[in-house]
Amino acid sequence: MAVDLPSNSVSHDYGKTVGWQFSEGRDFSRSFSTDTSAIILNKAAAKFMGFEGEAVGEIIYSDDEPYQVIGVIEDMVVQSPYEPVRASVYRLSRGWENVIVLKLNPDKGIRPALAELKAVFTKYSPTVPYEYHFVSDDYARKFGDEERIGKLASCFAVLAIFVSCLGLFGLASFVAEQRTKEIGVRKVLGASIVSLWGLLSKDFVLLVLIALLIATPLSWYFMDGWLRQYPYRTELSWWIFAVTSAGALAITLLTVSFQSLKAALMNPVKSLRSE
Repeated sequence: MAVDLPSNSVSHDYGKTVGWQFSEGRDFSRSFSTDTSAIILNKAAAKFMGFEGEAVGEIIYSDDEPYQVIGVIEDMVVQSPYEPVRASVYRLSRGWENVIVLKLNPDKGIRPALAELKAVFTKYSPTVPYEYHFVSDDYARKFGDEERIGKLASCFAVLAIFVSCLGLFGLASFVAEQRTKEIGVRKVLGASIVSLWGLLSKDFVLLVLIALLIATPLSWYFMDGWLRQYPYRTELSWWIFAVTSAGALAITLLTVSFQSLKAALMNPVKSLRSE
């Protein structure tokens, strides 16, 4: 059966430059002259060809020419992040390529490195325009929509928390004002500050717990559905919801405690003098 798979012509140092991670076999090497008839598969290609387990050593024909598999690399997101990684094969180039992939030295500035590259490029190809682009910029464009969604979601989340805290603060102030005389009577009868704080805070904590019981399964459902559109994604863990719930409770207690402690520390004489 003939199958048309993307074939990439690369040099010996291509894998080292882009950071190949091998699950089987080895990279191209100048120590092996037979590597001119060797290929490297990504995992998607090995799976597509039905190589279960060890794929190294298998023979594949391209244009009636045999190639031996010497390695299998982990899949890399090269094209769209919204689609599964395509099955791809890599073989050594047998001529001059139009594109050169370079990895800049992190200890050297970008401008000096580009200037040196231009000097080398124009020396060997003076009639060809010197053009370059960064792979990081290409990936940034691919994931730009997700980054914008993340920033917008963060901004709206902060605004929602701020508005919620304002509402809790106002409601706590109202409740404390309504129960001022009750608090005074309880203090006269020997109630501690901690017990009064718990009395005024427990109703708010209960409401937040009910809200979390409703919001947690709904948020898990919608987040899981959103992540499923990506072939390669992170998994939702229980600790994310645990930390979020703990944070919501902490913010609630911090917001309510100010008014609760203020009412609990009030001199009961002032709240009961009109009685």
